[in-house]
Parts: sequence; structure tokens; C-alpha cells
Amino acid sequence: MDKDIFGFTEDEKRQFEESYSQLMTVASGEVDDADLQKLQHVLEAAAGSEAMQRDVFGLHPLLTSLQTALIVANEIGLSRAAILGVMLNRLAQLGQISEAAVRSEFGEDVWKIIHGLKRISELYEKNPIVQSENFRQLLLSFAEDMRVILIVIANRVCIMRQIKEADNEEARQHVSMESSYLYAPLAHKLGLYKLKSELEDLSLKYLEHDAYYHIKDKLNATKKSRDAYIGRFIQPVQEKLQAAGLKFHMKGRTKSIHSIWQKMKKQKCPFEGVYDLFAIRVILDSPLDREKQDCWQVFSIITDMYQPNPKRMRDWLSIPKSNGYESLHITVMGPEGKWVEVQIRTERMDEIAERGLAAHWRYKGVKGGEAGVESWLQNIRNALEMGDDLQLMDQFKMDLYEDEVFVFTPHGDLFKLPQGATVLDFAYAIHTKIGNQCTGGRIGGKMVTLRQVLQSGDQVEIMTHANQVPKQDWLNVAKTSRAKSKIRQALKERAATQAAFAKEELERKFKNRKIEIDEATLMHTMTRLGYRVVTDFYAALGEGLLDINQVLDAYQQQLRYNRGELSTQPTQSAENFEMRDEENKKNVGKSDVLVIDHNLSGIDFTLAKCCQPVYGDAVFGFLTAGGGIKIHRKDCPNAAALRNRYGYRIIDAKWAGKGSSQYAITLRVVGQDDLGIVNNITSIISKDEKLLLRSISIDSNDGLFHGTLTIMLDDIGRLKQLIQKLEGVKGVKSVKRS
Repeated sequence: MDKDIFGFTEDEKRQFEESYSQLMTVASGEVDDADLQKLQHVLEAAAGSEAMQRDVFGLHPLLTSLQTALIVANEIGLSRAAILGVMLNRLAQLGQISEAAVRSEFGEDVWKIIHGLKRISELYEKNPIVQSENFRQLLLSFAEDMRVILIVIANRVCIMRQIKEADNEEARQHVSMESSYLYAPLAHKLGLYKLKSELEDLSLKYLEHDAYYHIKDKLNATKKSRDAYIGRFIQPVQEKLQAAGLKFHMKGRTKSIHSIWQKMKKQKCPFEGVYDLFAIRVILDSPLDREKQDCWQVFSIITDMYQPNPKRMRDWLSIPKSNGYESLHITVMGPEGKWVEVQIRTERMDEIAERGLAAHWRYKGVKGGEAGVESWLQNIRNALEMGDDLQLMDQFKMDLYEDEVFVFTPHGDLFKLPQGATVLDFAYAIHTKIGNQCTGGRIGGKMVTLRQVLQSGDQVEIMTHANQVPKQDWLNVAKTSRAKSKIRQALKERAATQAAFAKEELERKFKNRKIEIDEATLMHTMTRLGYRVVTDFYAALGEGLLDINQVLDAYQQQLRYNRGELSTQPTQSAENFEMRDEENKKNVGKSDVLVIDHNLSGIDFTLAKCCQPVYGDAVFGFLTAGGGIKIHRKDCPNAAALRNRYGYRIIDAKWAGKGSSQYAITLRVVGQDDLGIVNNITSIISKDEKLLLRSISIDSNDGLFHGTLTIMLDDIGRLKQLIQKLEGVKGVKSVKRS
């Protein structure tokens, strides 16, 4: 194949040759010569097309497709349809090969994958990140064909590996955030632990550069001593296992940089305070019928040699995870009093742990994770019934990373639920009707409420009552997306029934009073009573929050006004009047505004109290659960957590205008507790007529004073000038913004 016709650079030609050669080796048993010839013909026909444009990072689409196909084949283990689907996908999107041609030349299965990928490709055409409003379409594509999820994860890994030197920093930040909050958890859910760790590490590298390289440098500096310790731990264990006649190999595995960083943040400790930096893996070569027996034998040998920590034992041999993960984890006290995690598994289990769900298909007759993941996909389909995209995204995100608890019915049937699941979740997991009528449960012969949090091993009997119906506060009790979606569905149906009944009752009252209903007048009446949405109005009537007689009186008053019988518009009830808060009052008519998302201005927003942004700060918007927008500084202490957990809620924002509003900011000043230093600080502030000192508090200890100042000012430039002046005061050691 002539690579010059594709417009490759010299480096891309080399990468193409290497990747193509590797793919042919890996896929030799899956893709035959006839497929390759047809594929080559299609590629050459499309090579000169102007539509074959590079992406936002300058990556060539054909090379990206080839490298993604290699990950799909080599690191996930998918078969012919997935490999060809990836290679042909971009060409199909560009119209270089028709639907009919794909079906006739390569088969229906290949086209199904291209069809699933097409939906996702369309989401990324304008933006390199999936946002909440089109997330529903992404889930629909996932729920149709599980292979589509695996391919998209592979594609994201491929892109993340290549964008280190990309010029488009904004796009790299967006893609890294999405990899962290969506694709890494997806890889985790599907058992692709190796790819999951790589996505997390690369995301950390691009989003928190200093933290990543701090840990990387520390790991490099301690590698020699760490390797020596692993050797001292492994040697006596090897001797014992060999003496027992077991076939195995052992290796030490250092925790991922992202995992270490998370531990440092969670435990609030430096790198040196993370004690379990590595794990030892014992991988057995055992026949299928002896796998568990051999694993438990290794467990027995190691715990005889080293003291185990019973609180840190994980048995995924007896009951594998939903994604098919099987392993036995123990933590033991090794030489020199150091805790060491040991993972015991077989070759088959290790391949599944490394390559995820697709590896199950290689082992016929093995009860794998397909059923668990299919159940999860069914939950996605159920969750799509929910109306709020942000709620859907939040629930989907929660389902991805949750650890599992194992719960039994009175007959011994096993259910896997996310950690933190309640009796109510268990009821809905059994059947929707049982969930809707759930009143509580019985665990170990003891009655419990439907709010009871379940523990692994619980045997739960669900109690129901025919008159029970779902309540609004059940949404706070339920943890699983299935339960929440079913509760919302039931509440919606009940509200619709109540609203329909309320509408009939209102029409009957009008008829009894011999009043003709004028739709326009009724709409004005609804608005005056504080209801902008018709369904909300009838729902309030149905729930008794609004009295029908009150509606009739308001309607007749509005009718008289329309006829000119009243000189003024009927007054609005005081309870529906909303007063602006003081901060909004101050900002009315000011010219500094925020341009949010795609050049939209005039959108309501509030400034986050955690970082107190002012005009001129680099900022971003965060879409809250209530639908409002909060503005944070990009260096906000909470920014990293918001990006990692709720990246889909983050939107672009930037300042525009002249910066004429006043903003409250907090400064923390530390200095020597000298006479007059406080007066010097306050005099600097009072001399500037555009600065207003709102409050000051001083705490003196051991010859140092710690001052907290809240100041009103109009932009970041004035703040920087103030900080410089305060730092110049004799005795002041530091001035920091909160």
C-alpha cells in the first residue's frame, strides 16, 4: 500500500508501518486475506479525499483508526467484526463506502458496529467532549452493542497516548477531563483494569502536571529499594510454593500514579505516608477444575508465613465481580514490618483482569461476567426513561465505580448491588411491583425499614403492602439507577393521574357555577397564581397545594379585568413575590458580564463562595443539580474534584465588559505581631477609594499574627496591586488569597 497518498508525515509513515504489521500479526487468526484485500482497496480509493481531515489535535484519522484497531485486537481481544468496523468506520462516515457495500463486502455484523460508532462520532464532530445534553444519545449507542463501548474506550486510550505535544491545550483539558470522569470508570466497570489505570494516569498527567511528575519522580527515586524489598518478600514464598508442587509465576506491581495520588489526598499524607505502594501477584497455571483449590492452597501457605490483616481480605473467587473479575486479595505483614498486598489468581483470571470482558469469550463453559454487564446495560436502558439528563449522568456515573455487596433472597438467590444499596434497592432489583409496594424488610429475623443499608451476606425478605405507593423522598433512599428510574416513572404516572383528575374536577366546578372556560384567561390566572407550566398547576391542584375555589375566584377577577370592569391588573399574592438578594441588587445595571459556553451572555449565574472569583480571574462554569450555574476560579481548591467527578457539568466561561461591579474576596495575612502593623495594613486599604474593607479578624499566637480580611473590589488587577502593597508592609510574611 502506497502510504504517500494518505498525506502522512515521515513519522506517521513509520507509525503506520509498525502498527499495520503488529495488527496483521495479532489479527491473523481473525481477519483473512480476502478481508485485507477488500480493506486495502477501500482505503486506497478514499486516500485522496479532501474529507480525510485531521482532528482537533492534528491527528490523522486513518492512523488513529489503525492504532485503535490494534488496541481493540491486542489489548482487549475483540474479533474480526470489531477490527474491521474500526478500520472502516471513518470511511463510512465520510461516505467513502456505502451501507450496502459494507453489508455485501464485509457482512451485517461489521455494519452493526459502524452504525453504533456513527452515533458517537456525530457527538464529537463539533466538540471534543460529550456534554450533558447529548449524553443520552451516547448511552443509547452503548446500550445497543457492548462492543461499541469497548471500541470507544480503545479509541480514547489511543488519543490520550498521542496528545502530549498537542498545541490545543483547551481541547486536551476537555478530553482529559472526560477520560477521567467517564471513560476510565467505564473501563473499570468492564474489567479493563490496565486501560483504566492508563487513562487515569494520563488524565492526571495533563490535568495536574505537577502532582503527576512529583509522584513519578518519587517512584523513580525509590525503585531500587522497592525492587530489592519485593525480591526479599518473593524468594521464601517461591520456595514454599515450589515445594508444594504448584506451577506458577510471581511478579511485583507498583500502584498507578493516579491511585497513589488519590490515597495521598484521601489520607492527607505525603508520598512517604502511602505504605502500600505495590502489590505482589501470584499467577497459577491451574486446570479449570482445580483453580479455586490451588488459589486457597497458596492463600494458606502465605498466611502461614506472614501475619494477614483480616480487614483487608477480598474474596472474589467464591463470588466474582459483575464484570467477571476473579481473584483473592490478602494484605500481610512482610519483612521489616511492612504491609504487602498479595493477589492470588490463575492465568485465566489474570487475562480477564487485564483484558476485561472480551477475555471471557475465549473460555467456553466458564460462568463469566457477560450476564452482569448485560444486567448493567439493561439498567442503562431503564434509566433512559428518566427525563433529566443531569440526573441520568449522575446516576450512571455513580453506578460505574461502586464496589459491590452480595445479598441473598430467603430462597438463596444471589443479587449483586452497589455498596450503600438499601432494602428498597433490593426490592426493585427483584421486581418493579415489589419495589413499588415495599414497606420494609426482614434481615436475620429482625424487622428493618426500607432505608436499611445492606451488607454483604445479608439474607433479606421484602415486606410489601397492596396500598403502598412510591413517595418522593424514596429518591433519596434509593441508590441504584434501576430503583431511581422506576420510582420516577411511578411518581410521574401518579402525578399525571392526579393532574387529570384535578382538571376534570376544575372543569366540573366551572360547569356547576355556569362559567365558560376561556383558555387565555385561564392561562393568565395560572401565571398570576405563580404557575408557569400547566402540568405544575394541575399537579398542585391534585396534591391539594392549591384550592379549587381560590382558582375560581382568581379566574373571575381576571375575567372582570379583561372586560374592563377593573381599572388595574389584579394584584399578585405576596407569597409569590421573589425579592432579589443584596448581591444581585448591587450588580443590576453593571456592565461586566460573563460569556458562558458558546458565546452566550445574559445567563443567570452565582459566584462560588469557595474561591470568590472576581472580574479578570480565569474561570469556568459549573452546572448545579438545581440547574443554576456557579462560577469558580480555575485554580479553585475544589476545581480538580469537580473536573474528576462532574466533568460533564463544566462549561466554558470568560469575563467581558468593563469590570464595574464590586466583589468580595478574602485575604489571609501572616506577619510578626508588631505594634502598628495592623494599622499599616488597614491604612493601605482605606487610602484606595475603590477598595472597601468589609471585615477583619486577627488571631495572635507565639509572636505571629494571622489576619483574615474581607475586601470589596472590582477586578483582578486591583487585587494584585493590593497584595503587592500588603507584602511590602514591614513585618508581613505572606499574603494569600483564599
